[in-house]
Amino acid sequence: MGGLSKNHLQLSLKHLRSVKTWQLFLVFILLIFLSLTCLRADHVKMVSLRTAVLKADEGGDADSLATALNNLQSFTTSHIVVNLTESNGEQYLELGTGVFYLESSYRRAATAALDAVADQEVDDSNSNGNIYAAASAVCRPKAIANGWTWDSPEHIDCYMTELAKYPADSLSSGTVTVDIPSTELYRREFASPLWTPTLSGFVLLLTSLLGIVIFIRFLIWLILEISINLLKTA
Repeated sequence: MGGLSKNHLQLSLKHLRSVKTWQLFLVFILLIFLSLTCLRADHVKMVSLRTAVLKADEGGDADSLATALNNLQSFTTSHIVVNLTESNGEQYLELGTGVFYLESSYRRAATAALDAVADQEVDDSNSNGNIYAAASAVCRPKAIANGWTWDSPEHIDCYMTELAKYPADSLSSGTVTVDIPSTELYRREFASPLWTPTLSGFVLLLTSLLGIVIFIRFLIWLILEISINLLKTA
């Protein structure tokens, strides 16, 4: 009985060895290369569509921006887009576009809000003119250039410094309130699924399956080798 089991194991091991391992690994390496190529192509396409969004944002046409955003979202959510992003000095991989902002739209909205406040604060009785508009004209460009939010300490200090240059009686009794939209309203990020039925998806699936086959084959070979050695020593 023991001899029969030993022969059986040796025959199984012989059949397993007849499959050329180097051929499997060669195909596996080629599939890995093809997978990376497909993923890179999808990433490049996403970057192109995201750039189109930013250009449309700079152009200021709402319809063009909406179309560009829709194209980017449709592609990202239907493809495996791997993106390298950076946060707090650390780089990591994520699926999707990563966070980006419609900066031009935000600046247009912020500028409109500040202009509205400046227009509302005109005081014809003030010999210094509209000091709020003058302060805004100095601080607004600084805020945009430095990325300050309108309620940040830097912007408020700049505003108060400019107002302090005028006599106390030049200040109106009212309080200046600026309705600046939140930057979160102009924050965009589209996520990509882990797998999609695209060329990249099928190549990745095939690569994974072959990798599993190679791993299982190795385990079977290892188990047979151990079993034969145990039978030899029995």
